[in-house]
Amino acid sequence: MKSSNISKPFTNDSIESCQSAPSLNSGFKGVQITQEQGQREVFCGLTGIVWLHRKIKDAFFLVIGSRTCAHLIQSAAGVMIFAEPRFATAIIDDRDLAGLADANDELDRVVNQLLGRRPDIKLLFLVGSCPSEVIKLDLGKAAERLSIKYSDSGVRVLNYSGSGIETTFTEGEDACLVSLISQMSFSESTEKKLLIVGTLADIVEDQMARIFNKMGISNVCFFPSRLSSTLPPLSKNTFFILAQPFLNETAKGLEAKGVKRLSAKFPFGVEGSKAWYKAIATFFGVSSTVFDEAIKAPLERALKAVQVKKNIFQDKKVFIFPDSQLEISLARFLCQELGAEIVEIGTPYLNKKLMELELLALPNNVPIYEGQNVENQLQRCFDKKPDLVVCGLGLANPLEAKGFTTKWSIELVFSPVHGFEQAADLAELFCRPLDRHDRLKSLNTVETGVLN
Repeated sequence: MKSSNISKPFTNDSIESCQSAPSLNSGFKGVQITQEQGQREVFCGLTGIVWLHRKIKDAFFLVIGSRTCAHLIQSAAGVMIFAEPRFATAIIDDRDLAGLADANDELDRVVNQLLGRRPDIKLLFLVGSCPSEVIKLDLGKAAERLSIKYSDSGVRVLNYSGSGIETTFTEGEDACLVSLISQMSFSESTEKKLLIVGTLADIVEDQMARIFNKMGISNVCFFPSRLSSTLPPLSKNTFFILAQPFLNETAKGLEAKGVKRLSAKFPFGVEGSKAWYKAIATFFGVSSTVFDEAIKAPLERALKAVQVKKNIFQDKKVFIFPDSQLEISLARFLCQELGAEIVEIGTPYLNKKLMELELLALPNNVPIYEGQNVENQLQRCFDKKPDLVVCGLGLANPLEAKGFTTKWSIELVFSPVHGFEQAADLAELFCRPLDRHDRLKSLNTVETGVLN
């Protein structure tokens, strides 16, 4: 292996598989849920490193993979050649694949070289990939061995899989947080505490903390923490609320530890953020008067900013392809707050238990597809002729070539979009491609007139 800078489906509460994708009983009045199987078009879970390495400041992510893995992470992160990021790839080359080198010895050598160069690392993630899965490299045992070896240096070594065989796009974060749960201590504290679960930009965390302070709430922690050494302890009086819709296995892991979940819409847009904060305020017994005063200023700013964007979506149809598992919440925001007509929602996996309140907020009879048969879905997109298509990078350029206006769904994960202060930014991400389309159309009309 050479050092170079540079998700598994959740089936519990999912609908039973079917090949032909008939409408199935969803358990939610007016919501049509269909499951498809076939060719998929998604990123692998390695992509989660892009936002995870920015969040956990003393962690390092070492991908055990190919040059393709290295190029993917390097390109997605946009890291310049002279930068020193907190991720790298231990490249599996021909000698490793042919069994001419001991993969564990090679891994030990790379880790020793890395930690010698970067003494600031306190938590090292060994991240599995398709190639490491193919050669059956047991990174779990490797992490245990290396943790013992470097324990005197204060370095912990964990592992998770970002392999495209097992995971899709955002499930990389889900798998990472599950590995971190094993490092969280359990106390006998009787104090009520809330855990905000999901990687958020630091600025979003700070905004949330200010609102909690105005409500008089202090016993709130964020997971993951900004430093691996400050992981919050758990207790029988710890509760958690999800900030990201795709953390299925993380939710299961916390519940297995005896931590109870608060149910709420997700904090996307004005209505979602208000409902999310309200669930937390109710949990801590905050009065309606105090709650209304705490959110008054950011709520008013958000309402005013989003209202400006609403006219752009008048009579606009939106088609959403599966990619990040944010699709249900984003569809709710688009139709509820921007007035868009959602003609189809696709999502890689659907946990109805976690998404219940979001599903109930959708318009009646909006079609939802869990899973993907990309050929069938493309044909439905062509038939419905949407004004905006939300999709992955792999479909965006071909659809643009066919005359569709597209929005890269990956940008909705990379950008800060949670909470009141980001509601206008979230709306702008959807408005920008429509505005670009209108400008190009106007420009083409002018040029055609000149030529004529």
